[in-house]
Amino acid sequence: MISPRFAPLAFAVLMSVYMVTLMTFVITWVNTGLGDGFAWRWWRAFYIAWPIAFALILLGAPRLQRLVGRLIKKP
Repeated sequence: MISPRFAPLAFAVLMSVYMVTLMTFVITWVNTGLGDGFAWRWWRAFYIAWPIAFALILLGAPRLQRLVGRLIKKP
């Protein structure tokens, strides 16, 4: 098991892989179709987008969680 101190890092890795996989697949499919070379085009989009998404989630998630905490009505 992973130490709780690594939870933000594990979350950022899993969330970024999940989102980038789905988004690059759909966007590549919509823009270029599923024809020849699709896997290569998708992989290229993925490896460009993943580090960016990872960094944005790692930096942005804590701030967004605090913002949501302020926006939620307390019981």
